Amino acid sequence: MNERIAQFRSRLTQFWGQMGRKQKIWLGASISGLLLTIILLTIVFTRTEYEIAFQNLDTTDAAAIMTYLDGSGIPYELSNNGKSISVPSTEAARIKVDVGSQGLVQNGSIGFEAFNSSSSQFGTTENEFNVKYLNALNGEIQQLLNAMQGVDSSKVLVNLPEESVFLSPEDAEQASASIMMRFMSGYRPSQKEIDGYYNLVKTAVPNLAMKDITISSPQGELTFSETDGGIANNSDAVESQFLIQRKYETELKKNIQQFLGPIVGVDNLVIQVSSSMNFDKKTSQESLVKPLDNNNNNGIIISEEINNSTSTGSSGEAGGVAGTGETDVPGYETATTGESSSETSSQIRNYDVSRISSNIVSGPFVLKDLSISIGIEESEIQDEASKTAIMTYLTALVRAQLADSGQDVTNDELMAKKVALIASTFSGSSSDNQSSVLSTPWLIGIGVAALAIIGGLIVILTRRRKKAAEEEIELAAPAKVEYPTLDLESVNNDSQARKNLETLAKRKPDEFVNLLRTWLVDE
Repeated sequence: MNERIAQFRSRLTQFWGQMGRKQKIWLGASISGLLLTIILLTIVFTRTEYEIAFQNLDTTDAAAIMTYLDGSGIPYELSNNGKSISVPSTEAARIKVDVGSQGLVQNGSIGFEAFNSSSSQFGTTENEFNVKYLNALNGEIQQLLNAMQGVDSSKVLVNLPEESVFLSPEDAEQASASIMMRFMSGYRPSQKEIDGYYNLVKTAVPNLAMKDITISSPQGELTFSETDGGIANNSDAVESQFLIQRKYETELKKNIQQFLGPIVGVDNLVIQVSSSMNFDKKTSQESLVKPLDNNNNNGIIISEEINNSTSTGSSGEAGGVAGTGETDVPGYETATTGESSSETSSQIRNYDVSRISSNIVSGPFVLKDLSISIGIEESEIQDEASKTAIMTYLTALVRAQLADSGQDVTNDELMAKKVALIASTFSGSSSDNQSSVLSTPWLIGIGVAALAIIGGLIVILTRRRKKAAEEEIELAAPAKVEYPTLDLESVNNDSQARKNLETLAKRKPDEFVNLLRTWLVDE
C-alpha cells in the first residue's frame, strides 16, 4: 500500500515537473474555481431560508413562542428588537397553526382561559378570584379591540366597584374603563369605528355607562357621538357630500381640459371650478283632475238616463148656448170639444274626469350654482375671435349644467358672473418654453456629439485591445536564442578543451546546453 502511494506521489511529482509555468497556473486556477463552486453550491442548497412568521409581538408573547420553538428544536431568528420571529420557510405554515392552536399569542393579555390553566386544587380566595376575574376581563376586552381594523395595540384598565347591600343602585359607585389605543401608521378611525369601540366596551363590562368610558390615543382623546344618528351619521353625510361635490368638480374640470387642452395646450391651461349643490331629498304628492282632451273636455260618461213620454186625449171647453133666459148668460160661447196630445223628454248624464295621483321623490345632489374660471397663456390666444369662441363654449356648458337649478340667467349674466377667462403670461412659462424651444437643436447636437465620442472611444479601445493582443502574441513567441561560442582553436590540447567545457557546464549549464544544441545543428 505504501509502495502504491509512493508510486502515485512520484508520478504526480513527475507530472507536475513536466508542466510549464502557465500550465501550472491554469491548473491551479481551475482546481480553485471548481472547489469554490462546490463550496458555494453547498452553502446555497444547504442554507436555511427564514420567513417572518410573527411580528409586532409583545415581550410576553415573544418569550412564549421562543420557549415553544426551543422545546421543539426548531431554529428561529429574532429581528426588530425582538418583536418579530422568523422560522424556516418550509415549516412556517405548520408553526403558525401550532402556535395559534396553543394560544401562545395573546398580545400581552390573558383572557378567561386563565381560569382553565391555573386552577388550584385547594380553591381560591374571594380576593384572588376577583383579581383574576378583573385581569381576565381586561385581557378579553384588549383582545377584542386588537382584532379591530387598524388597531396596532391597546391597553385596558377596568374598575369594578365593590357590591354592597347597604347602598342603593343610585348611590353605589359606578364601573369605569380607561383604554389606551395605538393605531397603525397612517390609519385614522372614523366616527363609526370610534362609536364601535365604545359600544364594545359598554356591552363587555356590566353596569358601565357610556359617560364612564375614556378612550385615548397618542393623537388625542376619541369621543363618542352624543346621540344615535347624530354626530356619526352627520359627519358621514357631510363627508360623503363633500366627496360627491369634489368628484363632480373634478369630472367637469377634466371635461373642460380634454376639450381645451388640445387647442391651447395642457401646460397653458389653468381651470378652477366652484359649485354649490343641494343635498336635500324632497318628497311631494300630486293629485291632478283634468277632462279628456279628445272628448270635447267633457270627460268620460259613466252613467246616462234618457226619459221620453207621449200622451193623447180629448178635451172640452167651457161654454153653452147663448140664451135669453133668466139663468142664461147673454153672449156666452157655446162649449166645443176636440183631441189633444203632449210629449215629454228628459236626459241625465253623469261624467267623470281623469284623476292623476303621483308621488314625486326628487333625488338629492341638485346643482344650485356653478362658476368656472379659466386662465390661458396669453400667447395662445391670438385674436379676439378665439377668446369669444372659448367664452361661448363655457357659457353653453354652464347653462347646460344649471338647467335644473331653477335659475334663468342670460348670456350677459353668465359672462359677467358665472364664467371668467383670464389671458395672462404664466409665471416662468415663457422662459421655460423659449429655453425648451432653443434647447431642442442643442439637445440634438449634444446627442450626436455624444454618439461620436462614444464611437471614438469604442474604436480606440478596440485598437488598444488589438495591439495588446499582438504584443502578447509577440511576447509568447520564442525569442531568438543567442548561443554562446567557445573558441577551441586557441586551445592547444584536448585536456584544456575538456577543462573549459567542464567549467562552462558547471558555472553556466544553460549556456552549455545551448552550445551543444549549436554543435548538433551545425552537424
